[in-house]
Amino acid sequence: MKIAVVGTGYVGLVAGACFADTGNSVICVDSDPKKIDALKRGEIPIYEPGLDTLVERASAEGRIQFTTHTADAVRASEIIFMAVGTPPLPTGEPDLRYLKQATEEVAQAMTGYRLIVNKSTVPIGSHRVVADWMSPHTKHSFDVVSNPEFLKEGTAVDDFLKPDRVIIGTEKEEVYQKMAELYAPFVRQGNPVIWMDPVSAEMTKYACNSFLATRISFMNEMAALCDKVGGNIEAIRRGMGSDVRIGKHFLYAGVGYGGSCFPKDIQALLATGRREEIPLGVVAAAETANERQKKYMVEKIRGYFKGMLQGKVIALWGLAFKPNTDDMREAPAAVIIDELLRAGAIVRGFDPVAKETARVAIGDRITYCESAYDAIEGADALVLVTEWNEFRHPDFDRIKASLRHPVIFDGRNIYSPEELRRRGFSYFGVGRG
Repeated sequence: MKIAVVGTGYVGLVAGACFADTGNSVICVDSDPKKIDALKRGEIPIYEPGLDTLVERASAEGRIQFTTHTADAVRASEIIFMAVGTPPLPTGEPDLRYLKQATEEVAQAMTGYRLIVNKSTVPIGSHRVVADWMSPHTKHSFDVVSNPEFLKEGTAVDDFLKPDRVIIGTEKEEVYQKMAELYAPFVRQGNPVIWMDPVSAEMTKYACNSFLATRISFMNEMAALCDKVGGNIEAIRRGMGSDVRIGKHFLYAGVGYGGSCFPKDIQALLATGRREEIPLGVVAAAETANERQKKYMVEKIRGYFKGMLQGKVIALWGLAFKPNTDDMREAPAAVIIDELLRAGAIVRGFDPVAKETARVAIGDRITYCESAYDAIEGADALVLVTEWNEFRHPDFDRIKASLRHPVIFDGRNIYSPEELRRRGFSYFGVGRG
């Protein structure tokens, strides 16, 4: 099939590369000429494992192109994926001005029927809004279908190529069949392509992310209680996860969730609830708990140093909001850094891939180190924030020799408290008694 993808951000670039990898002809469009020039040179603007290989292969075989000219892409394509960014407004609602501009440009360029696919995260009911934006700018017919994405940063390519499910939101059977045909190569093992109305498709995206975020916040609250009464959240997680009604996923306590999806989608869903005068108390509580959790580890650090953080050098391992990405959006590390600096501490940070994005998000208020061990040399404490694989089995003897105080604050519970205490460390995890 001939496909145009408008927007080469996280979702658009992954979608375009994966569609091209299955033999489709794809044109990716972006208004930023520097980004398009970089993509033409094979430079990927985001860190996502496997994405560079897909783009390189599809480019070499002529199945993917990059351009700033929306009209050229629309004229050459039968399906147009809208993957334009929709950042949150101060109200929590998504900012749709870029999507509006893009859909109007698409409408003006149409030379016949086109299938318009909403891949951007949009408010509930946006399929109708997109149609209303387009109608005054074209005499040609079109359909708007809702096709939410469920990609996890760090595993996005694998998620797209082997999805748990594909959601197709349309009232028309022929549109569903067209989309099902497009996605058929990705669901050969029998995972479902689910047909539903557009509003339900749009709401499914928000409901999934809000529910998963709620599970995380629930476990973090249980962890805080464990720290008071002496329970072990890791044992509790295993006990809960063995219950088939609950399952084992998204039950890990830590320093809170971040990224581009959960925070933004929760805010958007809450904004919709306020507009419709439907209280979403569970969703609101999940967000409140998460904001509180991002500061939780700092309170442990304050407690260890008896509130005297002025001049203390604190080393952070991990800055991105999760491993295998350089995304700093809503990263817990940013909140931890703010709190430590406000208390007078000196912060050093190391992340395997997020150094530059962290510098943009945080600025030069901290020292960015070239290695994990550079960060801890002469530091007063080590704080594990992001569970990159290279942090899982470090040289603890070297860590102990490097630190002024043999103390580790494990924000992801990846270390054994018993082993570290046996080695002479003071150990503080999340919910481990």
